[in-house]
Amino acid sequence: MVPEPSAPRPQRRIQAVVFDAVGTLLHLREPVGETYARRAAQAGVTLPASRLEEAFGRVLAAAPPAVHPGTPLAGAASLERAWWRERVRETFRAADGVARFTDFDAFFEGLWEYYAGAAAWSVARGARPALRQLRAAGLRLAVLSNFDQRLRGLLRALELHAFFDTVTLPSDAGAAKPDRAIFDVCLKRLGLAGHRAVYVGDRAEEDLRGARAAGMAAIDVKELATLEDVPARIEALEKAAALVPGETPRGRRRSAADGRSPA
Repeated sequence: MVPEPSAPRPQRRIQAVVFDAVGTLLHLREPVGETYARRAAQAGVTLPASRLEEAFGRVLAAAPPAVHPGTPLAGAASLERAWWRERVRETFRAADGVARFTDFDAFFEGLWEYYAGAAAWSVARGARPALRQLRAAGLRLAVLSNFDQRLRGLLRALELHAFFDTVTLPSDAGAAKPDRAIFDVCLKRLGLAGHRAVYVGDRAEEDLRGARAAGMAAIDVKELATLEDVPARIEALEKAAALVPGETPRGRRRSAADGRSPA
């Protein structure tokens, strides 16, 4: 059962915690290369998982952002799917020189549905206790991710959705991390200035620097033993803010300063 958040204490500076999805809240149950190799073998294409893993990393690093400014959500969903279809095809071409599928569309459809479901993912250790504790402390919770629109259904499938007040994706903002615009959309939905929120993520550029550019404090999940450490880190940040010269209970002025699915 998810506790209802109590009203944030007026004296608290930090009033919301925003989480990245992949690499922070969620982890793949197996490497992308292993999944691609196993499912490709079922479709009659045999390639080493290690080669596919390496190719996937190169393709994703070189890919343009999956953002479609000004496109309605339904249209963006179709474009997101097409974007991933091209990335998967590029991965197999990069690994093998050609894509020898008799029915690539059927293969891709299977991958797309697989990564939309709970079977492909695990919830990060300590996530649920941390989320319960943060809600009980009266903090608002949100997800801000570069994942596509499948994430909302995935959070429901993993029984995490009820913890969060809002989920913000590139399709909502017409921008992707580390672009400040997507952070600003999330903050607007929460009704908070940046200095009232903390971002928890795993990528130095997309998550940590991006959040700080929007005026948020940032926690690197790689520095934590588990997500269960987040509430204590939030309290430490709260206490540190109270020691800043000139800080008042109403808080300071706002400052200025990959998390995608594998198919």
